[in-house]
Amino acid sequence: MEEKNLQPEELNEQNLQETQSEATEDQTHVVEESSDVMEKDIATENERSESETLENEAKTATELPNTPQMQEVASTEPSPETVLAETPAPDAVEESAPEENVENSSPSEAHEEEEAVDAEDEDEDEDEEEEMVSDDHYASFTREQLVQELENLVASEDITRVKAKVSLVKMAYLKQTREVYDAADENLDEVVVPEEENQKTQGDTRDAASTTTDETQPLEETEVTEPKKEHDPLAERYKAAFRIYKSKREKFLQELEEQKLKNLEGKKVILEQLREVISSEESLKKSYDEFRQLQEKWREIGMVPKGEVNDLWQSYHFLVEKFFDKVKISNELRDLDLKKNLEKKLQLCEKSEELLLETSIIKSFKKLQELHQEWKETGPVPTDKKDELWERFKTITDKINERRRDHYNRIKEDQEANYNAKRALFEQLEEIVNVEIKGIKEWQTKTNSVNEMLKIWKTIGPAPKVKNDEIWDQFKSYLDAFFAKKKEYFSKLKDQQVNNYNLKLDLCNQAESIKESDDWKETTRTLIDLQKKWKVIGPVPKKYSDKIWKRFRAACDDFFNRKEDYFGHIHEREADNLTVKKEIIERLKNQEFTDNKDENLNILKTFQREWMNIGHVPIKEKDAIQKEFRKIIDAKLELLKINEMEISTMNFKNRVENIKDSSDSNRILSRERIQLMNKISQMNDDINLWENNIGFLAASKNANILKNEFEKKIQRAKQEVALMNVKLKYLNDQM
Repeated sequence: MEEKNLQPEELNEQNLQETQSEATEDQTHVVEESSDVMEKDIATENERSESETLENEAKTATELPNTPQMQEVASTEPSPETVLAETPAPDAVEESAPEENVENSSPSEAHEEEEAVDAEDEDEDEDEEEEMVSDDHYASFTREQLVQELENLVASEDITRVKAKVSLVKMAYLKQTREVYDAADENLDEVVVPEEENQKTQGDTRDAASTTTDETQPLEETEVTEPKKEHDPLAERYKAAFRIYKSKREKFLQELEEQKLKNLEGKKVILEQLREVISSEESLKKSYDEFRQLQEKWREIGMVPKGEVNDLWQSYHFLVEKFFDKVKISNELRDLDLKKNLEKKLQLCEKSEELLLETSIIKSFKKLQELHQEWKETGPVPTDKKDELWERFKTITDKINERRRDHYNRIKEDQEANYNAKRALFEQLEEIVNVEIKGIKEWQTKTNSVNEMLKIWKTIGPAPKVKNDEIWDQFKSYLDAFFAKKKEYFSKLKDQQVNNYNLKLDLCNQAESIKESDDWKETTRTLIDLQKKWKVIGPVPKKYSDKIWKRFRAACDDFFNRKEDYFGHIHEREADNLTVKKEIIERLKNQEFTDNKDENLNILKTFQREWMNIGHVPIKEKDAIQKEFRKIIDAKLELLKINEMEISTMNFKNRVENIKDSSDSNRILSRERIQLMNKISQMNDDINLWENNIGFLAASKNANILKNEFEKKIQRAKQEVALMNVKLKYLNDQM
């Protein structure tokens, strides 16, 4: 947490001008007149020895304005309600991002102190960054385990230490709860099969029923029933535990605010005591000892209300300057302090320039806030360097703020585009609901359309928060209306059994057409899908029920009996395959190659294709034989001086060829193509960003080193993009 800095508009204009004028005049007065007054006040013989004793301590005293108290900030941690809101309901999102608050100002020290960035904005950045972090610690917990974990956490006395875990538990719990209710909602379309047929189906298709539910099952062929959401004891325990957490959290925050008020009064007392020390006529040694004691007390006091921080610090800083004016620190010591501060602020300028190379906008902005805090805590510099130094620091600040502002503007634009897309989906759904639907096929078409709309909705990112909940509520209400109308329509159908018979007859034909297939994996999946469809189809006329069921059952049994017989002798084939692979290894060892690189690559490619076409080998021999083959291939590639790009391209082509032989090749190749395109796009974006950042580097030795490193990085990235483009072209040619 960091201190929120008061902006100029928060102060009365006249008071602000007076405060700035006083700060500037006092600092100038200390620099110009300290030497003359020091000679007059310490001329007395009995005080000369005390001044010499304090000289070394005064060197340290010039650092007094850099007090840890400047790091006090107001707590802006989210409340339990805020954390709850961050858990995404359907497409719930955060509000648009905050604006930066490092304002343009004059180069005076008083204005420099007001340039620190708003801590409340930083909290929003921290929240956003936490949403991008993935933590699956509780992903394997059941709902009951999550509730038990929450109860254990809220029993902690130090509630601030368990905040992050409570948030993770809550998100995991809500996600699982939502999945439970979503699963219940899917049962709206389930058709109840008569008990007579259900008993037969349940016994004969037990293996098929244990598989994953077919997500592509058409909704219009089923009867919707409203799920009964019964009393959930876990939900009650969850709510009770969370109320305990919230109560403890509120108590902690209340005690924290009370302590801040006490700290404020304590610091005000110290300010009064400082004024008394300044106006005191006591000896320099005694005044200095009292001053150091008051400074230690100031450091020991904790945070104060954030609205008081700036005024409190300005008063403290002013009195410290007044004290040093009184004790007349020598010009030599003052110059040493100015030189030290100059070196410190030069380092801060260099660090801020390095932030232009940071790819994370949030990290660079947070680091900039830390640098502004260090700048604020660093004392004055020589007058002839002050404006120049501040302009350099401020210029980098403006550039980083502009990047951040552009970043959040893009987020706002994306959220607005998401809202428009969701609005368009809602209008399409509204049109479907308001039109009368006739016939089963039309219901099927409309249901598919509605389901597709819902899938698209889930892929669209968040809209602006103020609009997101509203558009979701509208969309959800029309979804409910559509499925309610569908349920009413199918409840009135009297001839559904005839249609069910035709559907099951089609399933029989499909099962009989593939029962002789030797594609065990794909045919098994297809038959299981057919069995799932059989289960969801409603009853048929009673006189056809047994006959059509036995026909479907016979087709399934024929295939699975052949499959069982095939895999019963698979170990014999694995031993034969091992022998064949060993023969390939021996042939590869003795293979002669030419000087033609393309021919050599084709030879190696032929060996690898032949290797991949051989079936499984015994599991205990699998890794050893594969490593031996790979080792020989790599040795041949190195011997033939085939470069890394050629090897990578060849391996990629071999992998594509292997994928093409699989039953699910189209889906796998499409996914591979999308991944390549995404990588190319991301790499091009990175290259553009790095090239832009090079232009921001100032002319210096360190900047040149960074520039060379970035140019090398850009060159490597361009080579990777070129290789990926070759792979993408080959993949497109194969699809």
